[in-house]
Amino acid sequence: MRTAFTFWRTIALTLLAGLAACSSPEQPTSAPTQDPNTREEYTRRRVVVADSLIRGRILDRHDSVLVDTRLQYLLKLPIRPPLDTLALGQLLGWDSTTVRRRIAEALPYPGARPGYPVQLRLTKAEAERVRRDSSATVPRLTLLERHRRTYTTNAAAPVLGYLGAEAQAFYRQAQRYRRGRFYRLRNGGVEAYYNGLLTGHHGYLHPLLDKQGRQHGTWAKDTTFQQGQDLHLTIDVKLQAYAEKLLGNRKGYLVALNPKTGEILAYVSAPVYHPATITAPDQAGVRAELLEHENMPLLNRPAMLANPPGSVFKLVNAAVALQMQAITPASAFRCDQSLVSCVHRHKPATSLTAGLKYSCNPYFYQVMQSLIDCVPDSLVQDTVAARHANLAQWRRYVRSFGLDSVLGVDLPREAPGFLPTPAYYDKARRTSRWTYRSIYSLSIGQGEINLTGLQMANMAAIIANRGWYYRPHLVRSVGDNGPLPRFLEKRRTLIDSAHFAALVPGMVAVMQRGGTADASSLADVGITVAGKTGTVENDEGDDHAAFVGFAPANNPRIAVAVYLENAGFGATAAAPCAVMVMEKYLRGSIAPKRKRWEKRIQSRAKSGY
Repeated sequence: MRTAFTFWRTIALTLLAGLAACSSPEQPTSAPTQDPNTREEYTRRRVVVADSLIRGRILDRHDSVLVDTRLQYLLKLPIRPPLDTLALGQLLGWDSTTVRRRIAEALPYPGARPGYPVQLRLTKAEAERVRRDSSATVPRLTLLERHRRTYTTNAAAPVLGYLGAEAQAFYRQAQRYRRGRFYRLRNGGVEAYYNGLLTGHHGYLHPLLDKQGRQHGTWAKDTTFQQGQDLHLTIDVKLQAYAEKLLGNRKGYLVALNPKTGEILAYVSAPVYHPATITAPDQAGVRAELLEHENMPLLNRPAMLANPPGSVFKLVNAAVALQMQAITPASAFRCDQSLVSCVHRHKPATSLTAGLKYSCNPYFYQVMQSLIDCVPDSLVQDTVAARHANLAQWRRYVRSFGLDSVLGVDLPREAPGFLPTPAYYDKARRTSRWTYRSIYSLSIGQGEINLTGLQMANMAAIIANRGWYYRPHLVRSVGDNGPLPRFLEKRRTLIDSAHFAALVPGMVAVMQRGGTADASSLADVGITVAGKTGTVENDEGDDHAAFVGFAPANNPRIAVAVYLENAGFGATAAAPCAVMVMEKYLRGSIAPKRKRWEKRIQSRAKSGY
């Protein structure tokens, strides 16, 4: 409830008589002030005008409340056993399995000895039952009531984050379990990033009081109480929950955004977990499992994990090659597997559209070679200087996509990714006379290139917009205002829009018959998807699956990036997840034709494979 300053001032002043004889850190007493006319001494007071419920709420794009400060009921169990768990279950209306599970989740590690303080969250109805019957049924129970941040959804944990003051138990666990990895895992989400705006400001009164507690003016200027502002997210919580079901316990990420605004519609970091886990007093055991899990579910993958993008990066290389006039849309190259292997059997790539449709590795090897080895003056032979200059120019164009730097999303921490420089290769190869053959992996998005999930999704948005973008962001309005000003600044790449338009036919062909992702077409429901698959080589296990795309192709409303670690081919693992999120967002439901497909994906996501 929003409280008026004048109301609180009236209430506060009625209490001043009781404050005259005492002081506190929020109501300091200074040396008495003497009235020169009456010689009566007055005492300076500082009165806080606020209550504990001033923190703003967090809502999704449709104004569903996701996080609020509410009264929370905690049941404190007796430290010393024995505890009659059967009677406790009967008191709360829980079965024996639920009682054991809830207590186990509250213990800091499996097999923790009795004596560890346990507090269980209760519903209001359960709390009422404890008030009525606990002393007779289960003695030595203590019911506590506290105002805490309460989550109304089980989705969007890395987006919502947590209040640092309520996460101290997690910080202690993380420092103990992960030590050096602690700060990599720490992610306060929008709760931490917008903390100052959510918190608001206390108001203060500065009355002069006589010995009877009556006010005689003020000794300093009173300040106005300011309610914490609500955050209205860009996230569609229903779409978010759906996307999380598709990824579940697998390793990877999915980022969906509106290319026209930069608003993030869904932001999944998998394996997923419930946002309340980090701060809930009865989730210590669950937190321990998350911290120890080999798949590192607490790692905020879309923002913090940068990986080679694989073949989806061919889109960027093609755009740059067009800009540098190294190729044209009609350029044809043989599928010469003596240069690099090609995993797809396909017809000759007689144009850029065909090269993208078939994702021909030799085609893009030669695209990049034309770019790196080309010399402006045809009379001059290939030189070391020319290769250095061309790579530097390539990097300049690629960086204009927002790569090799943080995009500036409204989250506490974000990785910049990486693009190699000529100097990097001079040092890595231990010579400045390196050749294209030693860096050709750049042509297929492998080697030294690293992109984050946010950068991958933004890359798709740039192509959808034919060369421009707004920074991806998670908050569409703060209170009654819009997003932060930097999210309203349109940014442009150094590539001409015509060159992005030349990519779209090939991306559409990817989703059509004979394309690498033709099985993921949405043509049956009238949606034309433009996409690009990627299979990222992995020396330490199964390959990673990637996909970027947008829909509808000619009037994009959603751009999606998916990356699934150790999942194999992008066409069979990543593309289906992406197009289902597109279909869910654009149509509101999945066509019957894909229901079995959807069920199979969700089943695999639940098992983590």
